[in-house]
Amino acid sequence: VQLQASGGGSVQPGGSLRLSCAVHGLDLDYYAIGWYRQAPGKERDWVSSISSSSRLTNYADSVKGRFAISRDNANKTAYLQMNSLKPEDTAIYYCAADPSFGVFGSRVQPNYWGQGTQVTVSS
Repeated sequence: VQLQASGGGSVQPGGSLRLSCAVHGLDLDYYAIGWYRQAPGKERDWVSSISSSSRLTNYADSVKGRFAISRDNANKTAYLQMNSLKPEDTAIYYCAADPSFGVFGSRVQPNYWGQGTQVTVSS
């Protein structure tokens, strides 16, 4: 199983980025996907998650209204569209997969993790 996050980079405040998470070795029809981030010197925090069918989505308060999560099961890829970026969004972003949508945002760790992609928001 492999989850590959990409799309990070450096942007100015107010800018946008779109992260992708390519999933290999899992049938995405049965897995929820989530995004987490870890800023320097801080714990890894949950950002957003989407259910296997895309019917349910959830967002941390800090990104609500600015970020949008989506997925394409046929192409085994999930996305995180990030708009109106702020310096406090600077972090390494990770994608994760788990059969249970309810895992994301809870204390339980998802089953599968990808490597991170760096997002830097700075003027």
